Amino acid sequence: MRHAPVLAAVLVAMWLVLNDTLAPGQVLLGVLCALVLGGWAARMRPLRPVLRRPHLALGLLWAVFVDILRSNIGVGRIVLGLVRRRVIHSGFLDIPIDLHDPHGLAVLATIITSTPGTVWVDHDPGRRVLRLHILDLADEASWIRLIKERYERPLIRIFQS
Repeated sequence: MRHAPVLAAVLVAMWLVLNDTLAPGQVLLGVLCALVLGGWAARMRPLRPVLRRPHLALGLLWAVFVDILRSNIGVGRIVLGLVRRRVIHSGFLDIPIDLHDPHGLAVLATIITSTPGTVWVDHDPGRRVLRLHILDLADEASWIRLIKERYERPLIRIFQS
């Protein structure tokens, strides 16, 4: 039986937090449940991720954190009407994409959807195009550049090259 160690550790931590105790019996029971559930979950996963350069994930995580913070402020300004007389133009944007690893695509979808003002709408693997809806689509070229350079390029380096 294959195990997912990160999943098992998270499950043990959740078990102990939910039970509000560090009693040895609860720790043992949490570890036992985590190993069993982690083993079952690992069998259901058809493809395991391969991280080629995992150290790059920290830089990507920081960039995502900064972008989420900036987007929260930007969307808040739009919602509160603090954008002066600037017209807000939302719309759909097709972005050509080179990332094809399913785990990298899942991370990209999470990043884009977690960032306020952007939503992952569609991915066409045949055409290799990603479609997003963007709340404030002022400059399409800058959005394409942002997605490709800030997110896709590190994900390709982490998962594909």
